[in-house]
Amino acid sequence: MSRPLSQGLAEQVRALADGEVTSRQLVERSLARIEAAQPTLNAFRRIRVDAALAEADAADRSLAAGERLPLLGVPVAVKDDMDVGGEPTAFGCPGDFPVKTTDSEAVRRLRVAGAVVVGKTNTPELGQWPFTEGPAFGDTRNPWHLDYTPGGSSGGAAAAVAAGLVPAALGSDGAGSVRIPAAWTHLVGVKPQRGRISSWPDEEAFNGITGIGPLARTVADAALLLDAASGSHPGDLHQPPPLRMLPAAGRDPGRLRIALSLRPAFTGTPKSLHPRVRSAVTDVAERLAALGHEVTEADPKYGPVGLTFLPRATAGVRDWCTRVPDQALLDPRTRSAARLGRLLGGGPLRIARAAEAGLHARVGAIFRRFDVVLTPTTALPPPRVGTMIALSGWRTDRAMIAACPYAWPWNVLGWPGVNVPAGFTEDGLPLGAQLLGPGNSEPLLISLAAQLEADRRWYEQWPGLGGTGRDHGGDSGRSAAVV
Repeated sequence: MSRPLSQGLAEQVRALADGEVTSRQLVERSLARIEAAQPTLNAFRRIRVDAALAEADAADRSLAAGERLPLLGVPVAVKDDMDVGGEPTAFGCPGDFPVKTTDSEAVRRLRVAGAVVVGKTNTPELGQWPFTEGPAFGDTRNPWHLDYTPGGSSGGAAAAVAAGLVPAALGSDGAGSVRIPAAWTHLVGVKPQRGRISSWPDEEAFNGITGIGPLARTVADAALLLDAASGSHPGDLHQPPPLRMLPAAGRDPGRLRIALSLRPAFTGTPKSLHPRVRSAVTDVAERLAALGHEVTEADPKYGPVGLTFLPRATAGVRDWCTRVPDQALLDPRTRSAARLGRLLGGGPLRIARAAEAGLHARVGAIFRRFDVVLTPTTALPPPRVGTMIALSGWRTDRAMIAACPYAWPWNVLGWPGVNVPAGFTEDGLPLGAQLLGPGNSEPLLISLAAQLEADRRWYEQWPGLGGTGRDHGGDSGRSAAVV
């Protein structure tokens, strides 16, 4: 493989601007890698071969004319819950969905920045689960070990980036759906402040718990994609103040007070922190202390945050089901969630939304003592493919909460969080840790994540597709993953 393709998002932008490679070359190679990996990884629902090549040719003409844009000519992918003109938006569901005539606002902004969208990545039905499997598209697998899930619900996007099919991708996060697959595929994953990236044509997604965010191998690449996609549509219900993320990736965060929290919010269901996850996150805390930060064990007071999540999530499933051409084809668990959403979508939903201000004060009290909260991203390592797909609704919920109890409270709050790679299990499966902050704290979190990245250099490790552990072979390890 040639050098420019092995580079990340920012490096590909520079290589294109310097004339070292053309957009058509990068896009052709990305498409070839996607095609080669699709029978095993199954990361993509839609692949835009002809359209992407035409857009690459247009980008090359712009580059030749001297035009420079933040992502001009670079191939990226988006999750299949975002509209791309000329493609259906099935959001993991079976059925014959209509072709969209216009882009969603997030995709439109990527195009304005010059990016070439090579395809739409797989997600479970309506993004409900931390695995990416379903009858509509099959099983998406983890490039670090094909017997395991990359997580969900942005599992296709994570698998595509981790395997080097694209340098970065947009996912969405309603209960950890960017951060969880980032943790389980050794990536940086950012859940931004609610509304930082527009959800239009929806004024908000899933009653405000879902936000769009980037997955990338480095903090700078994630920040670059976040900057390109950020911005409000006039119809958005949530319009946070504009912030620039990429400069923060090169800025020293200063000496911070960091709370190490290993206790998840109350759910009333059994869960325990896997010893290897505990040691991985504790190791991150020790590295942060060695970098000069003050790290102290302390837990946010989550209170009844769980009671406010369920009405918002299930009412969101109910609303999205109205767009599905044939609801009879949906997973029984999806239909059950929609029925519950109809029951909870009135008064309980209004109460849940009204409780948010109090939760901000209660949970946010920890930020009077600390600047950042560090937690595990998941309680368990990635499970094997098929572990949850055949479970009943209640058993699925219990298994989900047991595996992933740490991410979802920040979706209720609408505040930002960043997953950073935290090491591996003995079998070479990736693990992650979360850096969490209060409202509009993305620049601080990105600065801290970048400092940690410079120390740990996680981007040097690549998976070997089909292997049983991590590959330390740099670019040669990446090539093994995708050719």
